[in-house]
Amino acid sequence: MRKPTSRKERAEHLFRVVTSQRFLTKQGLGNEVPFFICPYPAEEGLSMVEDRLDLVTRINHAGIAVLDLSLYDLSLAILEERGILDQILEIEPDTDKGEIRELLQSVLDPKANLIPKIGDAIAATPHDVIFLSGVGEVYPYIRSHNVLNNLQSTAKDKPTVLFFPGSYTHALATGASLDLFGRLHDDKYYRAFNILNYEV
Repeated sequence: MRKPTSRKERAEHLFRVVTSQRFLTKQGLGNEVPFFICPYPAEEGLSMVEDRLDLVTRINHAGIAVLDLSLYDLSLAILEERGILDQILEIEPDTDKGEIRELLQSVLDPKANLIPKIGDAIAATPHDVIFLSGVGEVYPYIRSHNVLNNLQSTAKDKPTVLFFPGSYTHALATGASLDLFGRLHDDKYYRAFNILNYEV
């Protein structure tokens, strides 16, 4: 099977995979965590938002419940709950970017704060599959490989699809690499499957 290349082919492939019993029952994963990466060209970020929302609607109409989570929205909710969102917005123009990054990385630490928030959503919402988006919007405060590493204990029961603006490659010499925006080559993550290669 050749990889889907156009937006339409990608959307059809994702719909076919996510609605399949093989995918939903986590077959063919060899006891690995049911994590999938859906890489897409970073310049298609806005159209991918539309495509993902259309996909969620189609999948829900097919009787499969999607828990659609955005790392960006979850981050804003955490900052609001802490009562510091307005404060950060106020100080941001005049504050060193390194300080802002340290502050946000601390408050939005995946293990301590973000994963528990995702865990609450998982517990509160019946679902068959989890979609995670907003990866580009939260960089560099939150790194996708860090989220996936910490999510393994929380989201192991249902398949999780991370929509990733960049490429996800496997090479015997270098291992697996999440290359954000197709430029940043430092996120190593080995345990996810490229959903565009998944066959049903």
